[in-house]
Amino acid sequence: MDRSHRELLGPGGLVLDVRGRTGLPPLRFECAPGGRVLLRQGDRPVILGREEEGGCSREGLFVHRLAGYRSPLPRIRSAWQRRPGNWVHRYARWLEEAPQDGPLHEGRWHLGVRDRFPAYVWSGDFLRDWPGGHLDWCEGGWEGVVPLRELSPEDDPRVKAYRKHAREGTLAPVLLWQVTLLDGWVILDGHDRAVAALAEGRTPPCVVLIRAPGEEDWRRTADEVSQWYEDRLARLAARPGAEPERQTMLRSYGDTVSGLPYEVACTRTWALPGGAPAWDALATAAMFQFPSD
Repeated sequence: MDRSHRELLGPGGLVLDVRGRTGLPPLRFECAPGGRVLLRQGDRPVILGREEEGGCSREGLFVHRLAGYRSPLPRIRSAWQRRPGNWVHRYARWLEEAPQDGPLHEGRWHLGVRDRFPAYVWSGDFLRDWPGGHLDWCEGGWEGVVPLRELSPEDDPRVKAYRKHAREGTLAPVLLWQVTLLDGWVILDGHDRAVAALAEGRTPPCVVLIRAPGEEDWRRTADEVSQWYEDRLARLAARPGAEPERQTMLRSYGDTVSGLPYEVACTRTWALPGGAPAWDALATAAMFQFPSD
């Protein structure tokens, strides 16, 4: 694999232009007819999901998670948390070096620091239940966080150690992956750190991984946006006294076009081999193991 090209966005972010990973990523979402969803890591199923039918166009998603998820990052040592460093660059490097477990595939990815979320993201929309859960899309969207392994209790020794870091402000950030298919996030690394921060009444510090548009996609959108602004500006030119509005539109145009390369692109999905019957077989096995879920 060719090493990714990095575009720096200041101390709080970067864009990875991943090249040479043309095959299936190890951690990937697969879909089958009937609203069936599978998150797979290698050959291991991690999440089974199925869309809920109801009055809304997208009612929600029932999910069932299975044990065995592996983080693409190494274990974060306490000494690393006390040593100043750029977590975004460190996480980017670890993701590049994790060809067996991570979600990266060819394309552009944005990694950035985020420590502010709507209050509901880490409260009511944080999926603490295990292994099942429901993502409610009907009431104005969801935007919550889905853990990929069972959460440890707040008095777990590892969590207690992280709680001390949370109080001291040295807690390593949780790594979140924005998944448009779920209308929210999944935790790639830092489950215990998230529990620790929340136990201390703090929002977990995060580095977020977001798929960005490819160059052809955002340039095509830029051409369409430019044409719209050009037509609008031409009409304004014929109106006396429209110069203030014209200047406002020019600033808006600049802001819009400059942000296009960094917008959120839809999470890529693949067809589930075997289709609906394969998903149903996995679901039957999971329900046999957890009959009350």
